[in-house]
Amino acid sequence: MDELPLDQVPTLLAAVDEGTFDAAAAALHVTPSAVSQRVKALEQRTGRVLLMRTKPVRPTESGQVVVRFARQLARLELDARAELGIADGQGPARLPIAVNADSLATWFLPALRRVPQDPPVCFELHREDEAHTTALLREGQVMAAVTSSPDPVAGCTVRRLGLARYLPVASPGFAARHLTGPLERYLRDAPVIVFDRRDDLQDAFVRSLTNDGTGAGRVRHHVPTSEGFCDAVAAGLGWGLVPEPQAAPLLRAGALTLLAPGHPVDIPLFWQQWKLDSPALAAVADAVTRTAAEALLAPA
Repeated sequence: MDELPLDQVPTLLAAVDEGTFDAAAAALHVTPSAVSQRVKALEQRTGRVLLMRTKPVRPTESGQVVVRFARQLARLELDARAELGIADGQGPARLPIAVNADSLATWFLPALRRVPQDPPVCFELHREDEAHTTALLREGQVMAAVTSSPDPVAGCTVRRLGLARYLPVASPGFAARHLTGPLERYLRDAPVIVFDRRDDLQDAFVRSLTNDGTGAGRVRHHVPTSEGFCDAVAAGLGWGLVPEPQAAPLLRAGALTLLAPGHPVDIPLFWQQWKLDSPALAAVADAVTRTAAEALLAPA
């Protein structure tokens, strides 16, 4: 294969975005048969299966590469049109970004407020755990991500943002009921707040204290929002690791108590984005890195 047929690549992207060949056909104003033929032709040209014909259709690993290329191509075309002053009829630039819930609740939205809006930019935020945001980059669903991974996704650049500090805290009443002895012993049995079933932060903290591979307690309350997580800890449902910006005012007010002074958990955060000469993406990256430098801790 010498080159990708650029007239067929957008069809694959439409099928992925719309979920079915019929919906893609409606979006492209062609017949479903034409969509199917274009996808098959692209697969023959690349020599790879690009789509799993499920409902909705899903890109294979090779298909993810083509989808990412299609989104980058569309972004470059929009930026070129904007620089040339050619109206594209598609409205403001759309930037899909993956960000973890705690960053979204603390410092990330102030970063977006710094992005110039002339020309206007629309943000499409995908909330995902910082350990998993790179998957959305790899699949081509987002153009940039806040992530805990320093290893660049293919076709992406990486910038270090800083350290997000988490504090192990509980309400004073909860600590009096459940944590009346050595912390490394009682945390293994005390009720705990976790974000979701993939949240390993509390377990890792307990393991760091016990050194025996034992995680947090079996009584786990799943609270999948950053604000709700903090509220659940303050309400005495369990202990948990809360971002320092959220925990600090509650500690000062006496609504929370620090469980292990001198033992914060610092999570390194990075900014990964497509290698594109895109003015809109560059403006977002600049705003994010400047705000992160002010809000996060500098790496040691």
